[in-house]
Amino acid sequence: MNRLLAAAALLACAAPLGAQTASTAPIELPEIVISASPRDAFRAKIESFDSARDAQLLPKIGATSFSLDTGAIAALPQGGATPIDKVVLQAPGVSYDSAVSNPDFHVRGEYANTQTRINGIMLPDGVSGLGPVLETGFIGGLDLLTGALPAQYGLRTAGVLDLTTKSDFKPGGNVSLYGGSFGTISPSVDYSGSSGNTQYFVTARYMQNDLGLENPTPDSSVVHDRTEQGKFFGYVSTLLDDANRLTFMSGTSVSQFQIPNNPGQTPLGDFGPAAYDSSTLDENERDAFSFGILALQTKTDDFDSQLSVYSRYADVHFTPDVYGDLVFNDVASDVRRESELNGVQFDASERLNVAHTLRAGFAVTAEQTWIDDVSTVLPGAIGAVTGPPETIADDSSKLGWNLGAYVQDEWKLTDRLTLNVGARFDQLYQYVSANQLSPRVALVDKPFDGTTLHVGYARYFTPPMQGQAASSDLALFANTTQQPAIAQADPVEPERSHYFDAGVDQEVLPGFTVGADVYYKIATDLIDDGQFGNAVVLTQFNYSKGYSEGFELKAKYQADGFAVYGNFAANQTEAKNVISNQYLFTDPVEFAYVQNNYHYTDDCQVFTASAGSSYRWGGNQVSADSIYGSGLRSGFANLDHVAPYYVVNASASREFDPWGAKSKPLTARVTVVNLFDATYLLRSGDGIGEFAPQYGSRRGVYLTLSQKF
Repeated sequence: MNRLLAAAALLACAAPLGAQTASTAPIELPEIVISASPRDAFRAKIESFDSARDAQLLPKIGATSFSLDTGAIAALPQGGATPIDKVVLQAPGVSYDSAVSNPDFHVRGEYANTQTRINGIMLPDGVSGLGPVLETGFIGGLDLLTGALPAQYGLRTAGVLDLTTKSDFKPGGNVSLYGGSFGTISPSVDYSGSSGNTQYFVTARYMQNDLGLENPTPDSSVVHDRTEQGKFFGYVSTLLDDANRLTFMSGTSVSQFQIPNNPGQTPLGDFGPAAYDSSTLDENERDAFSFGILALQTKTDDFDSQLSVYSRYADVHFTPDVYGDLVFNDVASDVRRESELNGVQFDASERLNVAHTLRAGFAVTAEQTWIDDVSTVLPGAIGAVTGPPETIADDSSKLGWNLGAYVQDEWKLTDRLTLNVGARFDQLYQYVSANQLSPRVALVDKPFDGTTLHVGYARYFTPPMQGQAASSDLALFANTTQQPAIAQADPVEPERSHYFDAGVDQEVLPGFTVGADVYYKIATDLIDDGQFGNAVVLTQFNYSKGYSEGFELKAKYQADGFAVYGNFAANQTEAKNVISNQYLFTDPVEFAYVQNNYHYTDDCQVFTASAGSSYRWGGNQVSADSIYGSGLRSGFANLDHVAPYYVVNASASREFDPWGAKSKPLTARVTVVNLFDATYLLRSGDGIGEFAPQYGSRRGVYLTLSQKF
C-alpha cells in the first residue's frame, strides 16, 4: 500500500502544471483507526482499578517490602505446589518453625503477629489451626511488609502478607498432579478468564501424605502422621461502569491431621500398665476455615474508595487418645475452638492537590467464639492419684468487638522527598476493654536515581487473638492431676509498642539491587503463645515488658532468564514477667526466673538466612533455594537453642508438546526437598510453650506434571 501511495504522489508531481485531469486532482487518503479488542479494553480498565487500589488506597510508604510475582513463585523448586508459608521463608527476617506454631514462620522474631490481606482486604485470624488455609495457586503477586507501617495497617503488625489475585483474561487453565515421597499425592486445577465486563478465577487443590506434621524423631519415617487437606479459592469481579467495580472472593480449607507419635516413651505410672507402646497412640485434629468477601471499589480522577464486607468461620477440634494420654500425661484433653466473625472495612483516598493526598478509613469486626474443652483427669495429684478417671467440662463463649479508624496525609515535600503522617484509633471489647491512639510517621527520600531511603516510627496496638486468649476455670481442676502449679489466670491484655525502622534500597546496576534495614521495638504487655499440654492448639499470654531489635541485608539480580537472591538477618527478642494466663507455666522455678529476668522469647532465632537462584531457557528451567537458621530457643527459660541447620531444595523442569505443536505445553518438574538429607531439629520440646520435639522433613523426591488448557 505504501508503495502504491508513493507512486501516485510521483505521478501527481510529474503532471503538467495547470492540468485539471483526474490524474492530477488532490488525493484524499482514508482515515485509519486502530482500536483495541474488547478484551484488551477490558484488561486496561481492570488494570487501572488495580493500580488505583495499590497506589492510592493502600500505599506502602515507609514500610520495608519484599515482593514476588507469579513468575518468581513458579521458579521456586516446588513451583505452584509450594505452600504459602514456605514461599514466605525466602523473605529477609523470616524464620522457619513447626506447623504447630501456626503459621510455621516468624517475622522478625515475633509470634504469629502477621496479617494476611487479599486485594487490600484483611483476612481475619483463625483459631489456631495447623498449616496454611490459602492455596498458592491464586496468587498473582505477594508482598511482605514489615517495619513502621502506614496508619491503614492495624491489629497484626509484625508483618503484612499482602496478596493480589491472578489477573488472566483469556479463558484457560491448568491441571497438575504433584506427588512423590511420604505417600504424597496432590492434584490441583485452576481456571480463569473473562466474559464481557466480568473477570473470574477459581482454583482447588487436594493433598494427602504421611508427613502432615513434623516428625518427633530424626528418622526418615514417621508413625501416625497422615494428613488429608482440601483447599478452594474463587474470585469474580465485574465492572458496573467506568467508575465502579464489584468483587466477590470466597475460600475454604478443610484438613485432617493425625498427631505423630514418639515411640519409646515411659508412662508416668499413675494410670494403666507400667509398660505401654507410645507408638500406638491415636490423637487427631480436624481444622476448617472458610470466608467470603464482597467489595465495591470506586475510582474517579481525584477520589478512590473500597468498601468491603466479609464473613469468616473457623473450627479446630483436637481429639485425644483418652486411655493412652492418661497413661503418659495423667490428663486427656478434648479441645474444640469455634469462631464466627463478621466485619466491614472501608478505605478512601482523595488527592487534594499535587502535594497532598488525604487517606482515611475504618474497620469493625464482631467475633463470636466458643471454647469447648472436655478433660479426662485423675483425682489427687501427679504421683499421688487417689481414684479412677473423671471427666470435667470447661466451656465458655465470648462475643468480642474490634473497632479501628485512621487518617493520614501523604505530603510530597519535593519531587524526591515524601512525608507520610497519620494516626489510628483502636478500641477493643473482648476479655478486656482497651483502646489506644497510635501516631505513625514515615519519611521517604530518593536523593539519587536508584536510591531510596526510608525512616519511620509507628505506635502499635495489637489485640489478642480471641480464640487463643480464653482462660481456664482453674477451680474446676482443684485436687486433680490438672491442678496448675501457678494458680493465676489474669486475662490477656493487648500489646502496646513503639516501633522504629530505617532502611535503604540501592540499584547498583540494571537488574541488581541491594538493601539494608534496622529496627527496634519496645513493647508493653508483649503477647506470646505456645502449646501448653498435649492438645495441639495454641494459647496466648503476656509478658509485662519486652523488646526486639535487629537488622536485615538483602540482594538480588535478574536478567535474561537468570535470577539470584540472598538475604541475611539477625534478631534478638527478649521479655520478662508473665502477667496473664500464668497457670500455663508448670514449673514454679522456671516461672520465678522469667518473672524477674529478661530471657529470649521462644520464637527468637538470632541468625536467619535464605538464598536462591533460577535459570530459564526456552521451555527448560533449573532452580534451587535454601534456608539457614541458627536455631530456635530451648531449655530452661529458653536460655539455650537447638543446633544450627542448613537446608537446600532443587528442581529441574521441561516443557513438552506431546499433543502436537499447536497444543499448549505439558510441563514436567522433578523436585528434591532437603537435597542433602540434613537431619535438623526445629523444636526440642523443652522450651517455654513446647510439648514435643519436632524435626524438619528428611529428603523427599517429587514429580509434578502440569498441563495448560
